Amino acid sequence: MCCCTFLLRQISCFKFVESLGINYGQVGNNLPPPDKVLVLLESLRVTKTRIYDTNPDILTAFAGSSIEIIVTVENDMLGTLMDQQQALQWVTSRIKPYVPATKITGIAVGNEVFTGDDMTLVDNLVPAMVSIQRALNQLGLQQYIQVSTPSSLAVLANSYPPSEGAFTPKLTTIMTQLLQFLSATKSPFWINAYPYFAYKDSPDKISIDYALFNPNSGMIDPRTNLHYDNMLYAQVDAVIFAMARLGYGGIEVRVSETGWPSKGDPNEVGATPQNAAIYNRNLLKRQLSGEGTPLRPRMRLEIYLFALFNEDMKPGPTSERNYGLYQPDGSMAYNVGLTALSTSTTTPSTSTSTPKSTPLSSITLTSMATKVSIN
Repeated sequence: MCCCTFLLRQISCFKFVESLGINYGQVGNNLPPPDKVLVLLESLRVTKTRIYDTNPDILTAFAGSSIEIIVTVENDMLGTLMDQQQALQWVTSRIKPYVPATKITGIAVGNEVFTGDDMTLVDNLVPAMVSIQRALNQLGLQQYIQVSTPSSLAVLANSYPPSEGAFTPKLTTIMTQLLQFLSATKSPFWINAYPYFAYKDSPDKISIDYALFNPNSGMIDPRTNLHYDNMLYAQVDAVIFAMARLGYGGIEVRVSETGWPSKGDPNEVGATPQNAAIYNRNLLKRQLSGEGTPLRPRMRLEIYLFALFNEDMKPGPTSERNYGLYQPDGSMAYNVGLTALSTSTTTPSTSTSTPKSTPLSSITLTSMATKVSIN
């Protein structure tokens, strides 16, 4: 049996799960207050959101609701939270007062740390995660909350075809430490995946229909014979294969961010309201049908759309301020079809804790990880 076939069998055995979330950014000076945002999310029957801090106004406003929240540790806090006492104080003051009334189900430790220029942050990441996990354990909150970190696709040295997915060599040591932590805590690997970026950079090589989930011939992975009709699923499966190559093929992958901008600068090809609406509408249809990736067809891919609102104070190109499904006044930036969710017969989750991770596979490839203790 070839190595690729072995990996394929081991990392495709996952159960069906249900999830759809929206990222709730706050980098704007004209956004509605948290209680109004809660009403909007509930009207859409969206039961999961992610925020980029631990804003107490949001955590207070969402108390007693069915909305599950992922909170974030800012990158500049990682060095401080490596210290166990500092991590305990942070969890005691930022998390414990709100649980379980507010359904905090995840802590994102940093954001895209691996692909920044600050190697000190990279070195601090896993120790900070370990300290936070120990603090959760000490306070009895580990049953509610998972700890992970969102990474960009730039952590991959190769992503095409998906079966050739591999992490950047310089990240091998720290990535295996992270994967060991996620495996030990049964937490997911979070990836920020944007087909828009790939299309923008190579519009003459990448089919717009393949990027937008529109009908197209797609591609067949020559090593697995799996057929991909969209880029997002191919990107996710490339991450799964990359993890398997380091000995961790059983970790769940969740998409912590994906979206398409409705406006951009002249050189930002494809950033239009029409394309944004098509991408997110097609993605929503896939979510409502309970679809998984070709590699894990029985496991619905958990996805957080980016983002709920256009945020007028975000730096960078025009597209950065135009990923929102909604304008700050609550009007739709474009018609993505979210009203279909509010009229759906699907019942929102009423779980008071994070769904249990699927069992780890029995994959036995040699791990290079330095063992990380979380007890």
